[in-house]
Amino acid sequence: MSGRRLAPREPVKKIESFSQFYAYYLTQHANPVCRTLHFAGSTLVLFILAYALATQRWWALLLVPVVGYAFAWIGHFRFEHNKPATFGHPFYSLASDWVMWWEMLIGRVPFTGTPAPRG
Repeated sequence: MSGRRLAPREPVKKIESFSQFYAYYLTQHANPVCRTLHFAGSTLVLFILAYALATQRWWALLLVPVVGYAFAWIGHFRFEHNKPATFGHPFYSLASDWVMWWEMLIGRVPFTGTPAPRG
């Protein structure tokens, strides 16, 4: 470990809607390496799900949370230097992972640079 401390998380106002949470979520994914790791992990999760369904090797489903969280947490702890939003808002965070994945796929959230603020 490089000895760097995690950056304090931006204070969260009371979350009243998913769109409000998602705007906050994007601020916690400003680092392009972190976002790209999220995208890669989520994509691998889709491949694992397809593999398990196609081959009926249900044990592969055990890899889904391991792969998904491993990529995301490496992104946060190594590159973004903050705590994943999963710890405070697990359901909104999971939904936001997939919204960000889709928006990266269609080019609305960039792989490089900082995403445009929302709100």
